Amino acid sequence: REQPIFSTRAHVFQIDPATKRNWIPASKHALTVSYFYDATRNVYRIISVGGTKAIINSTITPNMTFTKTSQKFGQWADSRANTVYGLGFASEQHLSQFAEKFQEVKEAARLAREKSQDKTELTNPALSITSHQVLPSPIISSNGPGEDKLFRSQSADVEISTEKERLKKMLSEGSVSEVQWEAEFFSLQDNNNKLVAALHEANANVDQWKKQLTAYQEETESLRQRVAELESQGIHDSSSENNKEELSQTLEELELLVKAKDEEIQMLKSQRCSRWEAEGEREETLQKLQELEARNAELEQRLQLAEQSLAESLAEREKMHHEVTKVAEIMDVKIFELSELRQGLAKLVES
Repeated sequence: REQPIFSTRAHVFQIDPATKRNWIPASKHALTVSYFYDATRNVYRIISVGGTKAIINSTITPNMTFTKTSQKFGQWADSRANTVYGLGFASEQHLSQFAEKFQEVKEAARLAREKSQDKTELTNPALSITSHQVLPSPIISSNGPGEDKLFRSQSADVEISTEKERLKKMLSEGSVSEVQWEAEFFSLQDNNNKLVAALHEANANVDQWKKQLTAYQEETESLRQRVAELESQGIHDSSSENNKEELSQTLEELELLVKAKDEEIQMLKSQRCSRWEAEGEREETLQKLQELEARNAELEQRLQLAEQSLAESLAEREKMHHEVTKVAEIMDVKIFELSELRQGLAKLVES
């Protein structure tokens, strides 16, 4: 009777009816979740079967909304089942495909409802009678043959027939008006019932949205507590592991972001300190350079003085060498003269 439209695999969860905050896994493994079309009732459903039990049997209405709460998790509220269903997918792409199909099926459900309402209005007997139709009146039928027997004259017959036509017209107009009023009454009553149902549904949706908003806020504030609770309870099935991995990944991303910001702040501080140190080193280097330049000038001056002293020393040494040379020559001459004297004395002694 029902035709499958779209199927995917996901981990199925239901909101805890006691707390309305925590998710309860419907099975230990991923299940097949499918969209079905019931041609007999002209409705669309989301159905998921685990073993012999129907985990999800949700009729889609135009006022339902599928919400993506994370990259791989989405949920919707079913007021008829008085619960909130959650689906955990293996990838973001599967979640997007399911959400797009949900929007298409919801639009198809809206069109089907409008078409059904139009069909109901057209098949309503109270609305099928037009102003040109005339219903037979029991009063007219009772007056017909009786009056023909009482009055025999032609003028009386004409008058009676005229009166008949006038009465028939009045009664037919009254009957049509009555039918129109009755049709109007039924239409107003139907619209009133629809408005009351829509009002109840809107109030239920508002309450459900408020509960969902509160649940979202509390769930956002207790992410870390949920991770710790899942770890303490020892839930190792694939659905809980996926949820825990998503939460852990989100926490790791936040911690990495905080760490990156801290590193950036430390880097800016170090750059600032290094800039200050560089400026201090620059001033110190300039001071050392000035000292080295002054020392270099002093050394150059001392070098000039040393060179001058060396030149003077060399000049004096050369002068002394020259004088020594002269003295040596004079001594050589004196020695030669002394040797000649010795020879002359020796000759004198011998003689």
